[in-house]
Amino acid sequence: MQLTFRSMCENTPGEAWQSVVAHGWPGWREWFTQRTTGQIPNAKMRRAVRRAMPEYESLWDTLCNTVEADDDLVHFLSFWCPPRYLVNCSQVVAVDDQGPYLIRNYDLDPALNEATFLSTNWSGTRVAGMVEALSGLADGMNEFGLAASLTFGGRIEVAKGFGIPVIIRYLLQTCRDVADGIEVLRTVPSHMSYNVSLIDAAGNWATVYVAPDRPAIVRRQAWATNHQLGVEWPMHGRVSNTLERARHLDTVLQGQQTSAADLLRVFNQSPVFSTNYRRGFGTVYTATYRPIQRTARLSWRDGTRLEWNIRAVTARQQAIAYSETGSRALASTHYTPDRPVPGWYSAFLSDMHTKNTGPEQDRLAAFWRRTHLGQDQDWANLSLDLTPPPKETR
Repeated sequence: MQLTFRSMCENTPGEAWQSVVAHGWPGWREWFTQRTTGQIPNAKMRRAVRRAMPEYESLWDTLCNTVEADDDLVHFLSFWCPPRYLVNCSQVVAVDDQGPYLIRNYDLDPALNEATFLSTNWSGTRVAGMVEALSGLADGMNEFGLAASLTFGGRIEVAKGFGIPVIIRYLLQTCRDVADGIEVLRTVPSHMSYNVSLIDAAGNWATVYVAPDRPAIVRRQAWATNHQLGVEWPMHGRVSNTLERARHLDTVLQGQQTSAADLLRVFNQSPVFSTNYRRGFGTVYTATYRPIQRTARLSWRDGTRLEWNIRAVTARQQAIAYSETGSRALASTHYTPDRPVPGWYSAFLSDMHTKNTGPEQDRLAAFWRRTHLGQDQDWANLSLDLTPPPKETR
């Protein structure tokens, strides 16, 4: 099981957005059409968007027009009254000696993740984060240093409302700080229950429990897993292990080791890290956002990481494999460096590709990434046996 993560950047909906739709819509279409009964009239969707998220209406139109959306895709991009949407995650907001940060594990079947970190300036505000449901976000941060992340709230209730990924997108497009974000989560109806962690550049933070059948609950709580006031869906609570993860995070946060580096180690270990990929809820990636520095980082269990300043996101790719031991980088001869390389390197690479093929070429590329790009930290991709065979003797 493997994914290739990628990063893209654009100011207005164009080629990057078209690529997101081409990449993700076939899978989402199947999920959406098989679970949706009846077509909601466009006028009803528009009234719902205009009433709850007025700033999103014109962007919704632009996104639809850019990809010549059919009726199903128009409905999907509104994310009004979608099918049930569950994702098991753990997340923490905290402050260390470098300032505030948000760290989260995204847990799901890797095959269902869009594996795209997208930076946009679609509505005049720079927003960067992990794509979820095409136009939505699972986690992200904006140019003002407001970061947000979602996780399922562990309740079965469903009502009229928007899917949480598009609410996160709207929140980051329109808000500057935690207070603004709380107001959005209080006013925009969510079709199911979710927990949203917020933190801003001033160090303000909150966990907000949104639900379709009760007002949003704002908690001064640094962690969130997959329950709200208690386990209200016992079967899901057992499968997701939400209480054990919550107790573990609470214990960690009461101690002294709460730097982002400390928390990353915690998020790479059980019970927070999950290898339950076969049942559809393994840790796909860990994301860390730094509001003051405006940086975002994706990381995996073997130490592989991709990092950007959200003001200048570069196009990059990283293949990741998933197994019972967790997640690790795969060797690839195709990469885009995130900083300039020496002037001689193009000629060197061309020469190496001419003289070396197959495993030897893969090994050379892996060595470059390890020594010059800081990737493949465990050296696993350099373990190919290239020892020449012994010479024949007469």
